[in-house]
Amino acid sequence: MDFELLPDQAAFVAGVREFARTRVAPHASDIDRTGAYPRDLVAEAAALGLMGMTIRPEFGGAGQDYVSYVAAIEALASASATLAVIIAVHTSLVAEPLQEFGTPEQHTRWLPALARGEAIGAFALSEAQSGSDAANQRTVAHAEGDGYRLQGEKVWVANAEAAALVLVFAATRPGEGGRGISAFLVPIDTPGLTRAASPDSLGVRGLGCMDLRLSGVHVAPAALIGGRDAGFALAKRALEGGRVAIAAQSLGVGQAALDEALSYSRRRQAFGHPIGVFQAIQFQLADLATDLQAARMLTWKAADARDRAAHAVVEAAMAKLQASEAAHRAADRAMQILASEGYRRGSTIDRLFRDSRAAEIYQGTSEVQRLIIARDIVDAQGR
Repeated sequence: MDFELLPDQAAFVAGVREFARTRVAPHASDIDRTGAYPRDLVAEAAALGLMGMTIRPEFGGAGQDYVSYVAAIEALASASATLAVIIAVHTSLVAEPLQEFGTPEQHTRWLPALARGEAIGAFALSEAQSGSDAANQRTVAHAEGDGYRLQGEKVWVANAEAAALVLVFAATRPGEGGRGISAFLVPIDTPGLTRAASPDSLGVRGLGCMDLRLSGVHVAPAALIGGRDAGFALAKRALEGGRVAIAAQSLGVGQAALDEALSYSRRRQAFGHPIGVFQAIQFQLADLATDLQAARMLTWKAADARDRAAHAVVEAAMAKLQASEAAHRAADRAMQILASEGYRRGSTIDRLFRDSRAAEIYQGTSEVQRLIIARDIVDAQGR
């Protein structure tokens, strides 16, 4: 069993890592400080083929496997969690479900533009009263003779500021939970769809998050994707890939925090020596490195399962749970090691600490991931 990247994979990730180091990292602090959506960096990523990494070449994508994709997301996140999440949402939550569930006509209209980054995708599932309880959709889609009319509100829609296309989930059979939800491809300029800025977030700032209001938005029958009342299954499949990508994003943030702690432990002097020679520091660094490597193995396993298996629900949940919490621990311990140098506004650790915390919440909280895992192992015992 070989856990090393193959030469082609390693070459691809090396190119992404160089882009992250030279082009993304210099802007990370400004993105965090201003909260501005990094349009120029997104355009540069698109020019390198990073907006369609897992999309097949016939649709204009790079056709990369999922292990290469998550290794690339980790590399990007080590420089800027914001850019990594922008790409992950666009790719895993919009382009991939469109590739898997879309009709040939939907493919032709949207996939090449998404894969090339000419159109940005957004994913509108969450509502004020339905975050973890995503099946409790209050947005409704009423069938009309010539399509559907959507009414409702969505919150915290990443990429919405720059999106051309929104994947919107709505109840076509209200009150029936996951059995009555459908998904729709809605252009952002559709009449009746309006945007408002979401509340300012603590971390991963600059995602272009907006709240959406759908006031009698009319869509044609061709906007329905995956079949009527099949939207919740589509959402869960999309979130498999999304959670693997967020695990990778977490790894990038956690590794960056560990690297900051390592660098500081080499240059900071105490009692006549670099603090890195003391076991109190060394043991913390050793624990963090082990924690992150364990998360990386779970993430690569989930990525491999995403490529090979029909479903990777539990693998994705384990990867996201371990990686997000390992990143949080890494950022917390790094701040302790840096002490006053880390515990100040504007420091790199300040940004990484806030960014790490977000991954334990979005695309399914840690509690949701534990529920998924627990149900699987309990069911396995009963079989």
